[in-house]
Amino acid sequence: MSLPLPPFFAPAAASSVYRVPYQERAAEAREWAAAHAIRPAVEDTRRTALLLIDVQNTFCLPEFELFVGGRSGRGATEDCERIAAFLYRSLDRITQVVATLDTHTAAQIFHPLFWVGPGGAHPAPHTVIALADVEDGRWRVNPALAPAVAPTEGFCVQSWARHYARRLAEGGKYPLVVWPYHSMVGGIGHAMVSAVEEAVFFHAIARQSPTRVEIKGRNPLTENYSVLRPEVMEDASGSPIAAANRALVEHLLSFDTVIVAGEAQSHCVAWTVEDLLSEIRERDPRLAQRIVLLDDCSSAVVVPGVVDFTDAAEEAYARFAAAGMRRALSTDPLSPRGAPSVPGDEGSAVRRR
Repeated sequence: MSLPLPPFFAPAAASSVYRVPYQERAAEAREWAAAHAIRPAVEDTRRTALLLIDVQNTFCLPEFELFVGGRSGRGATEDCERIAAFLYRSLDRITQVVATLDTHTAAQIFHPLFWVGPGGAHPAPHTVIALADVEDGRWRVNPALAPAVAPTEGFCVQSWARHYARRLAEGGKYPLVVWPYHSMVGGIGHAMVSAVEEAVFFHAIARQSPTRVEIKGRNPLTENYSVLRPEVMEDASGSPIAAANRALVEHLLSFDTVIVAGEAQSHCVAWTVEDLLSEIRERDPRLAQRIVLLDDCSSAVVVPGVVDFTDAAEEAYARFAAAGMRRALSTDPLSPRGAPSVPGDEGSAVRRR
């Protein structure tokens, strides 16, 4: 049976930025736990993680840099309303929240400062840089920036750029896109959406379960859509320039159930789930049944009249379901096992908004 929503929760607040009153909420969380017999998470016999991917202002609020509107135009904002409500209703069943934060500086391979074209101009946001663009010199690494982002002395960043574009093309990845400056570390866009942060904090106090925060995207030489691994990890000689997040893989697979939500469904969510599925297939394909995808708590990137990744996201989710993962809605009640009870299905129901 779902818990009630706390009286301070206002769904409309998901579209605004505000200061969470931590001391007040902490006292209320302790009282809420006592009133509803919510036990400490350490006592859970079956452990459930809620994996929240990049639920940050930069992606979730319309006035910020990379708002994920989906086809409705309000996708990520509405997702945040549902995520917060789901967490409050499921406080007693969620053992831990694992939250990822996309984290960047100005000098990264997907930001304008990294590249220059003829005349020294930086590319405009949403410019696609293909392998041919790097090979023929249409876009080249900013020579003033190269020494600052080189991982070692003598590292040729321009050669890396060619290798990087080639690896993306050969690996079936999205091409390199120059994004607007976003998720800037220390900035307001980097912060978690206030209404979700409030729910996550309330959960941590009520369940006496610290939130695990995972920073991703700091390496200047690679994109990092997936929290589990960057897009490219080795240079042309096979030397590592980045590493997979092995510790998080092990942590997630230690839970009986992992419920996934966040932004964007077509990019960071899909790439993270894809990498998790690859790990599962190497160990035991039956582990895929532990993963639950909340269909109504993630939206695809849609730029009206320019690009729409909704179908690509749906294809990815259908592939995950075929592999054994379950699809559900945030309104599906959590069973005592900590996973949404999908009527008429014990395995991989396909649920659409």
